[in-house]
Amino acid sequence: MSQENRLEKTNRINLLFAFYERLLTEKQQTFLKYYFHDDFSLGEIAAEFEISRQAVYEHIKRAEQTLENYEAKLELLQRHDRRMQEIRELETLANDEKLPEQTQRELGVIVQKLQALE
Repeated sequence: MSQENRLEKTNRINLLFAFYERLLTEKQQTFLKYYFHDDFSLGEIAAEFEISRQAVYEHIKRAEQTLENYEAKLELLQRHDRRMQEIRELETLANDEKLPEQTQRELGVIVQKLQALE
């Protein structure tokens, strides 16, 4: 796996984790945090928990699949991404100098409120 793909995967797992962390078991949460947040290797995690690297790998893979399953059903990350895209479009519109200044300000306030909700 290329460095870019690995980074994309790490970012995706971290985002999914942010949405679905509470739905995971304590062990899944811990292993994902160590591996994706703290950048521990499989060997380091295995040593910490006195289990095999293969067992750590299997726990992480299962936890990743669980996150993906939750996303497939609930689509929280997908909806978040769509909202963020809409906010960016509104922000672009708010900065359009063709619009009256009052409209730009009003749109700017709406954008700030939407960003605060995230």
